[in-house]
Amino acid sequence: MPNLSGETRHFIIELDAAVEAHLDWTRRVMRCAVLQASPGDDVLATEAHLLCRFGHWIASQRPQFEKLSTHKTRQIEIVHQAMHDAIRVLCGKILSGQPGTPDELEVFEQTQSELIGLMAWFKTQFLAEAMCNDPLTGLPLRYGIEDEFVQAQKVVKREQTQLYVAMIDVDHFKNINDQYGHVVGDKALRHLTRSLSSALRPNEPLFRFGGEEFLLMMQCPSSEAATIAAKRIVDQVRNAPLQLDDIAEPVGMTITLGLTQARNGEFLDEVIARADQALYAGKHSGRDCYVMLDAAEASV
Repeated sequence: MPNLSGETRHFIIELDAAVEAHLDWTRRVMRCAVLQASPGDDVLATEAHLLCRFGHWIASQRPQFEKLSTHKTRQIEIVHQAMHDAIRVLCGKILSGQPGTPDELEVFEQTQSELIGLMAWFKTQFLAEAMCNDPLTGLPLRYGIEDEFVQAQKVVKREQTQLYVAMIDVDHFKNINDQYGHVVGDKALRHLTRSLSSALRPNEPLFRFGGEEFLLMMQCPSSEAATIAAKRIVDQVRNAPLQLDDIAEPVGMTITLGLTQARNGEFLDEVIARADQALYAGKHSGRDCYVMLDAAEASV
């Protein structure tokens, strides 16, 4: 399994177990029919869909399912209950000596098939979302940046504002890992993510670009507004050190931010290259700062 968070792994394991268990219902119905033996009180209960492991689990994890699709969450609950109802009807008739009807058998087969299909859909969607987000910080990874950039270009053109891209790098992050260890380094990156996010507006997407690098998009009315925002972000990180119970002194962090305006029709890689130049200029000028670089100043 790819590098997934513990929460994601648990979600996938539970879905796989649910698929296996509900495929097994065919065997339980067959044993009931052939051996004339009760499949169990849990199967014959009116609330069987809530007594099974999957029914109990999906009820406790409903918000996770609804994040992917509210409609399909309700659909999987309805189909899950319908399948258990169909099993109860079939097994109840068999145990009372009555034959089931083709329609009753078809309801079971159809709802079982639909349920397995919905479980597979949720697994695919959850994995796709997990692969697009960094398990450490929770931020989106760079895979979705291109689409976000194109959409932002359309918005600023329509609203007659300006789009800015910032490359952000943690200053001397290796020193944090070397001095405190990688566990503290991970905590520092999560703390930094919270600090950055608290300084941003809802329309300013932040991505983990790689390692200790982040990419930010900002929609601003002017270059002056963009530089004010950049200063606010740099100050926010400097003024919010990481506090740890087992370390007496707070772990201070600073960032360097390279900023540039994305012009109409520019490709994202061109803009990132220019923001990188601004970032390196900030590193060479002492770090813990921001540098704005426009297209005319950028080296080819």
